[in-house]
Amino acid sequence: MTQNLDLTDIQGNIVKAYGSFGFFKARYLFLRVDNGDKGRDFVARITSKVTSAERWNKNSAPSVTTNIAFTFSGLRALELPTASLIGFPSDFVMGMSKRKDILGDDGPSDPEHWDKIWQESVHIWISINGKSVEDVEERYQWVSQQIDASGGVALLKGHRGEDAFGNPSDDLPYQDASILYEEDGITPSSKEHFGYTDGIGDPVFEGQTNNEKRVIGRGKLTREGGWVPLATGEFILGHIDEAMEYPKTAPRPDLLSNNATYMVYRKLHQNVGTFNKFLDEQSKVFPGGKELLAAKFSGRWRDNGAPLVHTPDEASKAEWDKKFAAADVPTQKKMLTDFTYNEDIEGAKCPVSAHMRRINPRGSLEYGVKDAFNTPGALVDRRRILRRGLPYGKAKDQTSDDGNHGIIFMVLNADIKRQFEFVQQQWINYANDFKQGNDKDVLLGNHGAKCPGKVVFEVEPGSGKPPHFVNNIPRLVETRGGDYFFIPSITALKMIAGGIIDPT
Repeated sequence: MTQNLDLTDIQGNIVKAYGSFGFFKARYLFLRVDNGDKGRDFVARITSKVTSAERWNKNSAPSVTTNIAFTFSGLRALELPTASLIGFPSDFVMGMSKRKDILGDDGPSDPEHWDKIWQESVHIWISINGKSVEDVEERYQWVSQQIDASGGVALLKGHRGEDAFGNPSDDLPYQDASILYEEDGITPSSKEHFGYTDGIGDPVFEGQTNNEKRVIGRGKLTREGGWVPLATGEFILGHIDEAMEYPKTAPRPDLLSNNATYMVYRKLHQNVGTFNKFLDEQSKVFPGGKELLAAKFSGRWRDNGAPLVHTPDEASKAEWDKKFAAADVPTQKKMLTDFTYNEDIEGAKCPVSAHMRRINPRGSLEYGVKDAFNTPGALVDRRRILRRGLPYGKAKDQTSDDGNHGIIFMVLNADIKRQFEFVQQQWINYANDFKQGNDKDVLLGNHGAKCPGKVVFEVEPGSGKPPHFVNNIPRLVETRGGDYFFIPSITALKMIAGGIIDPT
């Protein structure tokens, strides 16, 4: 933990996953800039409330946070100098909808089917995360006042969801999000709409925390088999990355890009009815039962997130559960994250096709070496992504895909193309790196109606057992909208607001 970060200059949502700090409610606003001067004045107003990454204690933690980011067209509308604009990478300049072929956003996920707001020119993203609905609403009213007072920006409508009266609408002025709750409607849950425990094992980078225990299973593997934080530059511009380099595509001047990052915002609709039907049908021919099958899809058991590599069957899961229930919180977190696939290279315990193993192979791509970590993470450490966001909506009918419910999926990374897009294209919708050919991720893959997907569950070599094939996988998640955003430092926000960006 030798890296010292200026946490007062970095926006808080980069360093903190707000949901883990009790900010269970969120609202995302999208704006259009109609006048450069007045738009910059609006940025100045919002910057006064922007939440930094400064560490909190019991007395300093706020009840609500606010953060802001911009699309490339938004930075252009705010009249940044051309010499600065040309320094942004092409993926960010193009935006998400024009990268649909790379991302696999086809069929029902094609941009032509996205929420209406994404047919507009989106320039600014504002997030409000609060500990209660009241906290969010109060800050939303303040932001609305700043929008009105500026006279140069407009709040865009066009989100699908439910209005204040519970009626379906496709023209809402903001996107609400919230953790889910247990059946009593009161107890917070860590689940998402498919029933999986979520939010485990997000990467840890240098300077993010002073707690070394948080790094276990969440950093990068050393040659000795331990864990250390990832290089800061994988997630924050202006810092050295895993290649021991500074970013090559950062806009100038340095003050504009330092302590900034790129955000991928995606609204993902979950086809809950299709998922439940598919799981029921497939479990009839899978010898391990329904919950083990669901765990094979993900790499973790749905109830508490137990990693399959340690709990490959019901007996080992029951023993693990006993230890987990008796453990203190730090030990529980360690049990959830401290593992590799070194003893499961073939994927007999946790399938090579499992979602969790695809997005973070933990060194298991070092094929042909008995000890998979002679060169640990060589193909992995530069593909890590920070996950942010919350579920949205309620799946009222577990047998239907209808309604508006899913995940607001936000990714933070220093290089959209090298990190997010690579994972999405090569590991989610393709599997050659895993020696799985064209097989897609069961949960997130863009499986086609005319050509449903398949995956293979491996078995121990020499066991005499046949592998298990899962066929006719339908599309379980559909993209409903999104774009690429730049999250500046607070210093850069003030420069943008003041119109004093000088690329020379």
